[in-house]
Amino acid sequence: MEEFVYSPWFVWVAVIAGIWTLPWTGVALWMSARDGRKGWFIALLLINSLAGLEILYIFVFRKRMDQNRTKAEDVVR
Repeated sequence: MEEFVYSPWFVWVAVIAGIWTLPWTGVALWMSARDGRKGWFIALLLINSLAGLEILYIFVFRKRMDQNRTKAEDVVR
């Protein structure tokens, strides 16, 4: 098992995964904090999904929540 962890290709895969994940996580955390969504912020901070959850939040869930918010504001007016 030690040979696997210290192999050069494993190190490169880990570095590439970190470079891929960091910007997505940063943007998703920033958007969730700006929108005041504490639950999403905590989930995005704690769950490491190689940016899968972050990308879904940015492009799917956030848009759905914004659409629901707009519909609710239209009803109030």
